Amino acid sequence: MNSNIKKGLGRGLSSLIGESKVESSKNRLSLSEIIPNKYQPRKNFDEENLSDLTNSIKERGVIQPIIVRKSKLDNSKYEIIAGERRWIAAKKAGLHDIPVVITEVDDLRSLEFAIVENVQRHDLNPLEEAQGYKKLIDEFSYDQEKVSKFIGKSRSYITNALRLLNLPLEVLNLIENRKITSGHAKILVGLDNAVFIANKIVEKKLSVRQAENFVKIFKKKPRSIQSLKDPNIKVLEQSLIDKTGLNVSIKNNKKNKGTINFFYHDGEQLNKIIDVIKSNY
Repeated sequence: MNSNIKKGLGRGLSSLIGESKVESSKNRLSLSEIIPNKYQPRKNFDEENLSDLTNSIKERGVIQPIIVRKSKLDNSKYEIIAGERRWIAAKKAGLHDIPVVITEVDDLRSLEFAIVENVQRHDLNPLEEAQGYKKLIDEFSYDQEKVSKFIGKSRSYITNALRLLNLPLEVLNLIENRKITSGHAKILVGLDNAVFIANKIVEKKLSVRQAENFVKIFKKKPRSIQSLKDPNIKVLEQSLIDKTGLNVSIKNNKKNKGTINFFYHDGEQLNKIIDVIKSNY
């Protein structure tokens, strides 16, 4: 393979290509012979950036080849491993063919190519990135440590990325459509009112810092509102106080389960409590 092509693909992709069998006899394919990568983690392509790339291709053509492999489903087609954005832009630009590097890789390596290309270019939204990591874990038996080493990110980065997938569907849709950022999304993980907060972030156009402060308000609010004690419980408390001469607190929940606390100040009061219990039970 031409060393200039290899260099242009980037360090991560170059390393992957170097470990794969490459066919160099054919370096252009018709756009109609090419199909998308089923493991492509990116679902949405930024229209503005895609338009810029299309205009660039109209002027200069496709300079950097895309990487493909023979399709397992259709022997007359080639599946994109890396470069789907260039392939889409080339079609929009009206091109008939595109430069390619043909390589022989398995499904795992195909997914690795796609993830490395997108993460290095920062084109993935945080949801798509997390879904790519999850594919490596679920379908190819990676663990988080292995994903971390392969991608070149910290273990905590991978863990936090995967936690986003636990958010409600409504919030995931906002992430996918880039209505909220990964910074916003991290704040929402684990919140019971994540959907409400997410909608407020969008509605009020809150920054990540503003969203953090907004969440703190809601975390403090339930503690600041003391629920009124049942009047019947208060009567029972006062009755015990009158009988024993001690301070008494009764905590009772909706299922009529709870605790009774007797507060004593010295050994004499403690012995009084014990004597009352022993004499009646």
